[in-house]
Amino acid sequence: MPSPPKKQINLLRGWPSPSLLPAPSLLSSAQTALTDPATFIPGLQYGPDPGYLPLREELSRWLSLYYRVSPDVDRICVTGGASQNLACLLQGFTDPGYTRAVWMVAPCYFLAGPIFEDAGFYGGLGRLRGFGEDGQGPDVEELEREIFKFEKQEWPDKPVYKLLSPTRKAYKHIIYVVPTCANPSGTTMSLPRRRALVDLARRHDALVICDDVYDFLQWPVVTTTTTTPSLSSASPLPLPTGTPLPRLVDIDLSLGPSAHDPKGKWFGHAVSNGTFSKLIGPGMRTGWAEGAPDLSRGLSQTGSTRSGGAPSQFAAMVVAEMLRRGEVDRHVTDKVRPALRRRHGLMLEAVRGLLAGYGVGVKGESSQEVGGGVYGGYFVWLTLPEDGPGAKEVAERAKREENLIVAEGEMFEVPGDARSPRFGRNLRLTFSWEEEGDVVEGVRRLGAVLGRMRDGVEERVMEGYEEKVYK
Repeated sequence: MPSPPKKQINLLRGWPSPSLLPAPSLLSSAQTALTDPATFIPGLQYGPDPGYLPLREELSRWLSLYYRVSPDVDRICVTGGASQNLACLLQGFTDPGYTRAVWMVAPCYFLAGPIFEDAGFYGGLGRLRGFGEDGQGPDVEELEREIFKFEKQEWPDKPVYKLLSPTRKAYKHIIYVVPTCANPSGTTMSLPRRRALVDLARRHDALVICDDVYDFLQWPVVTTTTTTPSLSSASPLPLPTGTPLPRLVDIDLSLGPSAHDPKGKWFGHAVSNGTFSKLIGPGMRTGWAEGAPDLSRGLSQTGSTRSGGAPSQFAAMVVAEMLRRGEVDRHVTDKVRPALRRRHGLMLEAVRGLLAGYGVGVKGESSQEVGGGVYGGYFVWLTLPEDGPGAKEVAERAKREENLIVAEGEMFEVPGDARSPRFGRNLRLTFSWEEEGDVVEGVRRLGAVLGRMRDGVEERVMEGYEEKVYK
């Protein structure tokens, strides 16, 4: 009799665990909003171009307290989430005949590539370019060398296909980064790198699009998994300083308009792309962009927004109520961060205990700048030894033999750019989706696969039963 199949464990899926979805808070906030005509009538209608004003006001207040900056509602534009907004930014601030290239840090978030290609920056034509990173973040010097190569080519001096002025402009370059707890590597960009990248963008008329989606999900690295330290709600971030690193948009805004801004306009050179997907739930389809006033205003003039009304109008109404009542802070501080912190600690302990013997390397910290080891986000980035099997082969065998889904490093290479870094010896594991026991069990199964591969055991599945062949 064939043995029953093992329960699938998915360490690829970058979703919040079902146990971390705040259904009661959403229900209460929606009920409050829907019983007040002054709230639900505008909330159920087409919204103003920049988005639901109460949410913009709550966001401006909330973000200013978190990042220690002055609030300004004119810098906020409500979006349908980070992915939808990435497409809108490309619609409003690029022209495929004028914008030279889109530059992505490699390893990169693999689902961003198709969004750039849909906007005309096809990797196969050299319009989607990668550049490397180290423990401090993007290699800004490498990026500038590559940009100089592009600048030597002849380019039109104005947009070719789009009439963007006066509410928008086309940038010569787009730079896409995840500055904090990057997907997939977990790297947090250091403050010197953030400043250097902003300076580069201002020199070369580039817009840095920052997916700031994990900024609220950081914690000191746990050295033991027997207990989960308390995360006080008195501090907006459980770091020794209590303050996160400044966003690139804040650094850029502090410098004022640049020489590339049209006369009388201030578009800036960085935009913060935020979302509630990782904090409340991706099904809310609600986020925000924060940038210089003219950039946020121009973003609100995207054609689909002006036609259909502000995105996520109903959800924005509910989220605004959650923010007003402090429910978002309580949920993130009391539930989401502690759960992710513990799962990360469990995964890290399991990787070091079960995989290190096979030569697997792992980065356990993403930043030292805030006074100690800090990690965050959803992912752990593994490096396989040079003298063993590659990531793709390991991932395939893990799925076939252990019903374990992991992401091979090739997924995170920049599409169509053969000269950018390669990741054939890397795996990404996600600790956000599966519950704690399955996080550890998934690492154990991966270790079993690596052990069989090291020992020369090939496992084949034939007609519903397993047959082991020893080489």
